[in-house]
Amino acid sequence: MAPAETATKPMFKRLSLIGIGLIGSSISHAARRAGLVGDIVGCAVAPETRSRAEELGLVRKAYADPADAVKGADLVILCTPVGAYKKIAEAIGPHLEPGAIVSDVGSVKAAPVQDIAPHMPEGVHFIAGHPIAGTEQSGPDAGFAELFDGRWCILTPGDGADPSALAKLEEFWRKLGSNVEIMSPEHHDMVLAITSHVPHLIAYNIVNTAAHLERVTDSEVIKFSAGGFRDFTRIAASDPVMWRDVFLNNKDAVLEMLGRFSEDLITLQRAIRFGDGATLERLFTEARAIRRGIIQAGQDTAQPDFGRSPARAKDGSN
Repeated sequence: MAPAETATKPMFKRLSLIGIGLIGSSISHAARRAGLVGDIVGCAVAPETRSRAEELGLVRKAYADPADAVKGADLVILCTPVGAYKKIAEAIGPHLEPGAIVSDVGSVKAAPVQDIAPHMPEGVHFIAGHPIAGTEQSGPDAGFAELFDGRWCILTPGDGADPSALAKLEEFWRKLGSNVEIMSPEHHDMVLAITSHVPHLIAYNIVNTAAHLERVTDSEVIKFSAGGFRDFTRIAASDPVMWRDVFLNNKDAVLEMLGRFSEDLITLQRAIRFGDGATLERLFTEARAIRRGIIQAGQDTAQPDFGRSPARAKDGSN
């Protein structure tokens, strides 16, 4: 593995990445950029992913068995779809180092906490996390060190979380480039249901609706896609397995937000049907103010095409 780019004393002797896709590979890039770890190992099911991760220098060694990957690690981060967490936690629990910190990057927090925490041995510190950053790309080649720069990472420690372990993990994410927020798992899931999960569900649905229109061909959908629809297709290109697990594990919050969305959609439907231009303009003005707030907060750009280059989209779609 390539040496760290700085002379900073490592925060952790060994980082174990369970899953080496977009987020796992980006953590590796960013951690090496900041000199945060002395050694990085990983775990992936697919042999081609393991060999590619080693070839790219993302990890010194990639293992097929997560139990092997966590031995000797003082920081373990689960970077797989959340549906795999319980099985992984059961496998790694007996092999974790005393004092190790275990975290994750899943877009859902309450259900995974229930899957992971019971399998953590005494003396191991489990603190769930979620970096709100990503692109529609996946795999070890998709990662880049700048993915977390200026983005938010939410940590959701349990009531009995060790303060020093929490502080150390918070410092780690800050040095990766992130801003850090602390909240409960339940509050996280409600917030992300409306800011991330429901938008992805809408994107998947509207792209499928367009594809199923009997009087519009696939070629016309592709040829005449306007900016709004292109953005929906970009979001809908995200990992299907990851998002399947998100919706199954954040069911209650997503259904509540979908109910509210449906009610607001009916308001728009009625305004269009009855020619209520004042209501449409008011709602559109309110929505535009939110967009401007996102730009002012530094979470996106007002550049054409949202500043995304054709070569690499850095859209924070997670």
